[in-house]
Amino acid sequence: MMELIWISAAFFSGLIANRLYLPPLVGYLAAGYGMHCLNIAPLQNLNHLADIGIELLLFSVGLKLKPSSLIRPEVLSVGGLHLLLMAVGAALYFLWLDQHATGGLVLGISLAFSSTVLALKVLEDNGELSSLHGRDVMSILILQDIIAVALLAYAEGKQPTPWALGLLLLPLLRPIAHRVLSVSQTAELKLLLGVSLALAGGVLAESVGIAADIGALLTGIMLANHPKIDELSSKLWSLKELFLVAFFLQIGLSDLPNREQIYQALWLLALLPTQGVLFFGLFMVSGLRARTAFISSLALTTYSEFALITTSAVVDAQLLPADWKAVISLAVAGSLAIAAPLNRFSHQLFGLLKPLLSRLERHSGSSDRLPDSFGAAEWLIIGMGRTGVAAYQSLSNQNQQVLGLDADPTVLDQLISAGRKVIYADVDDSSMWANLSLVGVKGIILTLPSFDSRINAIGQLRKLGFSGVIGTICYQVDDERLLTGQGASFVIHPLVEAGNQLAQQMMVDSFSQ
Repeated sequence: MMELIWISAAFFSGLIANRLYLPPLVGYLAAGYGMHCLNIAPLQNLNHLADIGIELLLFSVGLKLKPSSLIRPEVLSVGGLHLLLMAVGAALYFLWLDQHATGGLVLGISLAFSSTVLALKVLEDNGELSSLHGRDVMSILILQDIIAVALLAYAEGKQPTPWALGLLLLPLLRPIAHRVLSVSQTAELKLLLGVSLALAGGVLAESVGIAADIGALLTGIMLANHPKIDELSSKLWSLKELFLVAFFLQIGLSDLPNREQIYQALWLLALLPTQGVLFFGLFMVSGLRARTAFISSLALTTYSEFALITTSAVVDAQLLPADWKAVISLAVAGSLAIAAPLNRFSHQLFGLLKPLLSRLERHSGSSDRLPDSFGAAEWLIIGMGRTGVAAYQSLSNQNQQVLGLDADPTVLDQLISAGRKVIYADVDDSSMWANLSLVGVKGIILTLPSFDSRINAIGQLRKLGFSGVIGTICYQVDDERLLTGQGASFVIHPLVEAGNQLAQQMMVDSFSQ
């Protein structure tokens, strides 16, 4: 009965939030607080389910992670300097407020971290996890997680064992892991393998004094670059989402704050924009464009769920009063509730602020620079995944002047190494199309994974007067009507076309026998 009450509360709260154009996680947060106010007993092992959700999330991130793309100057400089400045400011605030030197310092540093769960979930939902700004955000979060492990060990008085360094050898087991995944033929076996490796990484990490989510991340990296990795990721998607609901529900289970604690939490929320402004300024100094810096900063402008763990540690060690548990819980929940809808409309928000923020850009050779021209290209392929590469190769084999565009720097490096003509381009940025001439371009093929990106790009192209052919893909019948209504010349259903091709080939082969 209790399971039905909690799951139903999460569903209806998430549904209401979604109808209000807010991410469902805002509804899950509200459901947690609502159940607490009604004195409804929490589900047994809810916290454990939440931990599994975080491990599966980090494991999924590891599947798509390419370590070579994480060592970027803007990541190390921006992430490190932001952490230092925010930690000093937050620690001074705690020292002034309570005069608890050690506890204030530890908790102040932890408040400089951003929410890994929210940022990665927003990027994944928007299909931006592999984009340049998505990789920067992910890299900074990983940097913060590494520092968080040491900080938590200090707060709890624990230290990683000497065997902890052995975790770095996990990716070396990649050949064995790849072989196991290859022989796992059925969908059920792939799903079980993914969950098993995520949990095994967590258990192994905890056994050497390291946070479980770091171990799950490393086992995910161990499987990265496997040909079937997309299939495994899709299988884990729904399961991971279900477990993450428990994480957002559990935030509301802490003691409800009194009036004074609410004031303190509101004061911390009032300081939250400082974190975003500082991130934006550092990204701009590193040479990124205003749009990349703004979207990245917005994804990082939250208080981390790690602060909840740190608070319990310092309170248990009697380094801070117990009141801070309720204060930090409300501040973290509030930051997630505020940041979620803002990130949902991050592109629209930048459009409103673009005239002001663009003035702050520095001219540099940063990798997020938009192209100056398309050269002699007559055909553009936007989105160089498997479908995009196939279209590119087909046109190239017909001696056509074709150019590929993609926002993933790792994909671009691979394609350039293979001798293909590709450039960086973020099609969600309206300024890209406004500043480029499409004269001489006969047609554009859109194979972007995000439906919103495809429909927005078509709308921008037609609004700018592009009269050439625009072809794209879709997977839902209703999506085809929206795409053609926006201006697509034709829409291909990949799965439907595959069926048609199979049937035609069967008929050809049968007549030839």
